[in-house]
Amino acid sequence: MADRKELIRAVDLALAGDWDAAHRIVQAYEDDSDACWIHAVLHKIEGDVSNSRYWYARTVHSYEAYSDPRQELQAIKAALTY
Repeated sequence: MADRKELIRAVDLALAGDWDAAHRIVQAYEDDSDACWIHAVLHKIEGDVSNSRYWYARTVHSYEAYSDPRQELQAIKAALTY
């Protein structure tokens, strides 16, 4: 199970434009569904559709659910802070 604070940090870094730092954090939690969701969005931002879809497949979320990655990251942050 991932550290929620670390995942929130990854989301904040992604929202601030620090893709690499956010990516490093989520790579450490490859077996966590929330981390995989963040990972999927990071690759969506990057434009790597096939890699993004791979990470979405490891979650209950879908690539098509959000057209705006920033809105999706905000939704992830809200889910992590409930």
